[in-house]
Amino acid sequence: MVLLDWIILIGTLLFIVIYGVIKSKGSKNIEEYVLANKQTNWFTVGLSVMATQASAITFLSTPGQAFHDGMGFVQFYFGLPLAMIVICMFFIPIYHRLKVYTAYEFLEKRFDKKTRTLSAFIFLIQRSVGTGLTIYAPAIILSSILNWNLTYLILIIGALIIIYTYFGGTKALNVTQKQQAGVIMLGMFLAFVFIILEFPKEIDLNNAIAIASVEGKMDLLNFSTDPNERYTLWNGLTGGFFLMLAYFGTDQSQVGRYLSGKSIKETQMGLLMNGLLKVPMQFFILFVGVMVFIFFHFEKAPLHFNPVNVSKIQESEFREEFEYMELQLDYLQEEKSEISLLYSGQLDQEFDNPILEDKLRQLYEDEKDLRKRAREIIKKVDDKAETNDKDYVFIYYILNYLPHGIIGLLLAVIFCAAMSSSASGLYAIASTSALDLYKSHKPNQSNNHYLNVTKFSVVFWGIICILIACIINLFENLIQLVNIIGSIFYGTVLGVFLIGLFIKYCKANAVFWSALIIQCLVIYIFYLDIVSFLWLNLIGALGTILLSLIMQSIINIKRGKI
Repeated sequence: MVLLDWIILIGTLLFIVIYGVIKSKGSKNIEEYVLANKQTNWFTVGLSVMATQASAITFLSTPGQAFHDGMGFVQFYFGLPLAMIVICMFFIPIYHRLKVYTAYEFLEKRFDKKTRTLSAFIFLIQRSVGTGLTIYAPAIILSSILNWNLTYLILIIGALIIIYTYFGGTKALNVTQKQQAGVIMLGMFLAFVFIILEFPKEIDLNNAIAIASVEGKMDLLNFSTDPNERYTLWNGLTGGFFLMLAYFGTDQSQVGRYLSGKSIKETQMGLLMNGLLKVPMQFFILFVGVMVFIFFHFEKAPLHFNPVNVSKIQESEFREEFEYMELQLDYLQEEKSEISLLYSGQLDQEFDNPILEDKLRQLYEDEKDLRKRAREIIKKVDDKAETNDKDYVFIYYILNYLPHGIIGLLLAVIFCAAMSSSASGLYAIASTSALDLYKSHKPNQSNNHYLNVTKFSVVFWGIICILIACIINLFENLIQLVNIIGSIFYGTVLGVFLIGLFIKYCKANAVFWSALIIQCLVIYIFYLDIVSFLWLNLIGALGTILLSLIMQSIINIKRGKI
């Protein structure tokens, strides 16, 4: 990085934080701090919701996911538009009619205090870990690539988030997330443009897509019915639907964004905007990752993208073996470049050469085998090391192949995404603990008292999330990890909300104990690794509903009501 990159990076971050604090002008009461006086227009609601979900993990991990596995991950989001329609039709009108500050306040109005407390507590567990992860993700990757101190990075990101969340509340989040969304979209578009421009002159976008298709990277749909496969059409439309319904309908980090809408109509329009744009946005980010994959057909790519793991190998007895494999990859890359150019030339003549296609596939399989062997060596060097390097692919490309200035902007994208998602998570945790736990058990205090408690909760939970970020271990692909954590807890809470909205038959005690039992069961199923994690959302939601119906029937029989 040069001075220009630092100026753009620091200048962008400072502008967003200072602008948000000034624009929000501080909050005078709890309604203004939590709901921004319900003055947010639909466009801001939509951008805020999108920015909340689009964490740094999205922009670090998703391109790497596509680099290794192709476009299939987009199926995960197929249930999102359907979820937005359901939330707009049923959740939003009730939230606005009851004038709730948090999603869990609805549960006390519908059931009782202990059901509200249980759901809020489940949320606090998963969201505090999730927020810690969204702080940790960019920090660990940037520290590995740039040789920055990991702890300092976590503290910097965490401090920036605490500052403008503490001073501005929901209004500051809404204001800054518009700026962050703009920076993110600009940065990703410029990255895509530069990737295409760096292709050899013989390779245009259509040819790049054709090459990617031959190697299986453009396969969008997987119709497999195997429940253990993570990303299939059916997983996306079922498990993905329930996950998105839970996330956007019951997670305070999202609910808090659209409860600030001016009206039911404005809120609905903002969520529908998110439903229409989210899948294309994820498609585009994945597509950028596929284009990075094609880019490395013509440029030298490392055998393993995580520099920490590579440095450990260089200091081990496996150094020579690893270096020999790197030479093998170089030869493969040279051959892959030649075959890709030949194939592209044939495409320009409107001729699909099956011999060249088979050769490309074979070279790709050989490359995958080399990378697999590299991961095996890493495990031999350090059996506790994380061998998955998907999260490092895009940042490697940014730092090594983009021009200065754009590097600073793309790093700003990563930090903006981290700040946006983490701040929403932190604020949701703080408002939930202050209003759903503290206020519900200690009512009749002054408005200013609850405002101060919420602000104190921002600082308290901010420190907790920073500590979680400091001790959490990297495993799997980060974007998968976030979704796994959500899937473990979301289903149960969603089941409680669905009962509250649609099943008047079930009362508080039946719902409370059913939710507690099913949550323990979901955790146990995850531990056994019986099904893909997306199905946990469906199991949690339907399990809570069915068990609540059964328990309520038993209670009614004992009371002589049946």
